[in-house]
Amino acid sequence: MIRHSTTAMAVSSAVLVALTATVAAAESDAVLTGKAAYGGWQDDAPGVWRKIVVDDLPSPGASRSSSNAPGLVSRPEEPVLKTIDGFTAEMVADGFDQPRVIRTAPNGDLFIADSSANEIRVLRIGDDSSPQEDSVFASDLDQPYGIAFYPNGDNPEWVYVANTDSVVRFPYSSGDLEATGAAETVVAELPTGYHWTRDLAFSSDGSKLFVAVGSGSNIAEQVRGEPNGGVEAFAASQPLGAMWGAETDRGAVLAFNPDGTDRRIFATGIRNCSGLATQPATGALWCVTNERDGLGDNLPPDYATAVAEGQFFGWPWFYIGNNEDPRRADERPDLAGKVTVPDVLFQPHSAPLGITFYDGDTFPSDYAGDAFVAMHGSWNRGKRTGYKIVRLDFENGEATGAYQDFVTGFVESAKSVWGRPVGVAVGNDGALYFSEDGSGSIWRVSADREGT
Repeated sequence: MIRHSTTAMAVSSAVLVALTATVAAAESDAVLTGKAAYGGWQDDAPGVWRKIVVDDLPSPGASRSSSNAPGLVSRPEEPVLKTIDGFTAEMVADGFDQPRVIRTAPNGDLFIADSSANEIRVLRIGDDSSPQEDSVFASDLDQPYGIAFYPNGDNPEWVYVANTDSVVRFPYSSGDLEATGAAETVVAELPTGYHWTRDLAFSSDGSKLFVAVGSGSNIAEQVRGEPNGGVEAFAASQPLGAMWGAETDRGAVLAFNPDGTDRRIFATGIRNCSGLATQPATGALWCVTNERDGLGDNLPPDYATAVAEGQFFGWPWFYIGNNEDPRRADERPDLAGKVTVPDVLFQPHSAPLGITFYDGDTFPSDYAGDAFVAMHGSWNRGKRTGYKIVRLDFENGEATGAYQDFVTGFVESAKSVWGRPVGVAVGNDGALYFSEDGSGSIWRVSADREGT
């Protein structure tokens, strides 16, 4: 069921102070579909719903592909963010080099991957929403990104961290602000280059460690012809849609035992799964994906989807179901009709990077079980899109395919932006926390009790 919401404006005049004022309500009873759902940043407003389906996809080359990288500007002294009426957005910390993934420890501490600083930071947020502790948990890492606690539950013993080329773990006791032991390598020799982010998640029963590895290219341009022994023999011995050569174990989600043994390909054809999360209600693994470039401004959509073992999502030969990429035409006819269609399609080139499911108790009840996704924003679309936090609609644990703008306001003009959302997490206080690496800050979105 699609819900109606109005909007509010949150103004942060300092790191720890926010002033929220009501702005004009977005007319959100209707869901934007078809061409109207594509739009751009000027059409964004908290409360606006969109739903893109396979039948909405234009033909390849229907519009030209653009090079439209954002002009990153300094964060305003009083940055203005817009969010849903009844919510308040406030900046709670800044000074990060490149804050990416956020994970909430069982005790409520926020673990943040500061990727270009090669550090994992820990923020402990007090009752006044300000950091009471800000500590470096681990340093001397290699573009750290994914963070996961193991085993599941209130008393994990390890913090797992994904470097770009490996997965390591540190001993952990609840409340630790600094690692008490050296990094132990769990997974060695992940492929590197091009898409460098590696996110992590554990299965709900704790038996599997999932590692997302993005592609080493746009459409595997360097992998042509057939693998040794031919496609037929290769396909018979490998998971559906698996790649070879320079793209071996890429464009995929890998699975391991928690100790790093039993390496295998879990799902394929996912160009760049930049965010992983396990859905609390169902135990399903979810992935947010950056799709390919070069087919036009409005093709193909980025997406969020549940991922099951053995599924193939098309890259590089197909996209969004049985749509063949003309640049790889007729190369893999054996895969036609075997491509899984993702659950939620986003405006193309939105660059979704993080996903979390709302399992707190302070947002209105109709948010329970919904997901939030952080969109880093487009660099190759004529009409800029992304640069926002969106909410995915779920009913009885299933995605409806619709999503709603939840936080906007990072784009200043058609040429300039100051913030680029990346990580998103639900705090133990029930608030939604997110990072943005345009200006290196962390934000908190809370529900006003009177507004619920």
